[in-house]
Amino acid sequence: MIFFWVLAAILIVSAVWCITARKAVYSVVALLLNFAALAATYLTLNAEFLAVIQLIVYSGAILMLFVFVIALLSSGIAPFSVGPDRLPRIAYPALALVLIAVGFLTRALVHSAVVTPPATAGPSSLGPVGAAGVFGSVADFGTALFTTYLLPFEITALILMVAVIGVVLLAGDQAPYVATKKREEDVKREMREAILREGGQ
Repeated sequence: MIFFWVLAAILIVSAVWCITARKAVYSVVALLLNFAALAATYLTLNAEFLAVIQLIVYSGAILMLFVFVIALLSSGIAPFSVGPDRLPRIAYPALALVLIAVGFLTRALVHSAVVTPPATAGPSSLGPVGAAGVFGSVADFGTALFTTYLLPFEITALILMVAVIGVVLLAGDQAPYVATKKREEDVKREMREAILREGGQ
């Protein structure tokens, strides 16, 4: 019981530190500590599979994604140049896509049959690792993930994908070159200004 309270304190302190740290790197360190404490909590519940998945997926993959995002946004010594505001042009297509996705999701939820897991002797309980119907076992985890918690699982995957796409769009300080008349004139003007600066020096 004492170990549980120690882990609970570590979880709360690391979560508060993660959202109040002034530097993003410190937030990542706090998040790593939170993930490790959560994995230890799973171990106290005899859920070794969930503990290992917590370390591999979150600490090994998602946390590395956060580190990559921080490194990507912190790259370079010059501040990012402010580009044109593209939000008015993409707001309506994005809203239309969201409404279409919500419509498909609502239709799927309405017309899908409710899948009930096979009946067992009782709810998931503690027991030997690997046995069916035991809390934290692979069978119990898979059944819950792809039946009861399928919608949150898919929404989480969608949010992560949107976050990655948003970071790539925000971190790119240069827009892809499009051969238009205005872009060609801008490139020529920038080249003339660069040549004049070099000549003046």
